[in-house]
Amino acid sequence: MDLHILEHRVRVLSLARRGLWLYTHPLLKLLFLPQRCRCKFFSLTETPEDYTIMLDEEGFKELPPSEFMQVADSTWLVLSVVSNGREPSGCQATGVTKIARSVIAPLAEHHVSVLMLSTYQTDFILVRERDLPVVIHTLAGEFDIYREESGECVPVTCDDVSNGFLKPKPAASPTLHPVQSPQTRFCVLTVAPDTLPAIATMLIDVLFYSHSPPREAGAGSQDLDSITFFAFSLIEGYISIVMDAETQKRFPSDLLLTSSTGELWRMVRIGGQPLGFDECGIVAQIAEPLAAADISAYYISTFNFDHALVPEDGIAEVIQLLQQRQESGR
Repeated sequence: MDLHILEHRVRVLSLARRGLWLYTHPLLKLLFLPQRCRCKFFSLTETPEDYTIMLDEEGFKELPPSEFMQVADSTWLVLSVVSNGREPSGCQATGVTKIARSVIAPLAEHHVSVLMLSTYQTDFILVRERDLPVVIHTLAGEFDIYREESGECVPVTCDDVSNGFLKPKPAASPTLHPVQSPQTRFCVLTVAPDTLPAIATMLIDVLFYSHSPPREAGAGSQDLDSITFFAFSLIEGYISIVMDAETQKRFPSDLLLTSSTGELWRMVRIGGQPLGFDECGIVAQIAEPLAAADISAYYISTFNFDHALVPEDGIAEVIQLLQQRQESGR
């Protein structure tokens, strides 16, 4: 397998729900007119607490600073695992567990914090730009690593980053965070780019006008009956959407594309309090046991919490696995 370091330099930010009105125009531009701002990496995830936005530097220029926006200090680089030289396509990915052993676990062991963004097509791993030398040294034995520059794939070796490599400190034992499993059922979908205008009105309504009351981060119950969660990404021309099954009914069924089985997904939400960006091993805490049990999962990191989507018919097994892991870690 190949590991590609994509050209995008990404910023991660939280937008307070009460401040959404200030960003309606730039967000519409990023959603529907990305060519106007030359943004090639854009992801917007709504949670009960806030909106998490991941976007490249060109897109970041579109968002005015305000009291409602909190930006993570670091710039993040985007990694993508490519099998047999194939780039992401319209085929549905199997989720983050396929890279749990080869990428996520080794990086956690070397004290590298990661963010994950699973889409309908592929899985993106985000690492801090300053951690890239450690990432390359850690993964060079498993992957052929390439850096994308001006559309070309340039091979990367450990020697290329040796001057910036610092031997990582031993990682402390990761905190085992509590997990929640709301009853909400989700769909993972895609839309052909040329049909996006046909659902634009409905997307605008869902994102900007269908609000639940905001909730403070960390104030949630451990047992949620339902959860507000909507994710939209437009990355290098590919669209991915995660929405609950009830919201899906509001869209024309012939325009939303999903797997042939029409599989529904349940959520595992990680963290009783906001997680922060410095802790390592959060993704591995979920991905490793699911990979060992051969359970596929999508994984979406947000500014405060992490979220894994697993097949609905496997949620009981997933909860049991994670509870066993927590008990064994005590």
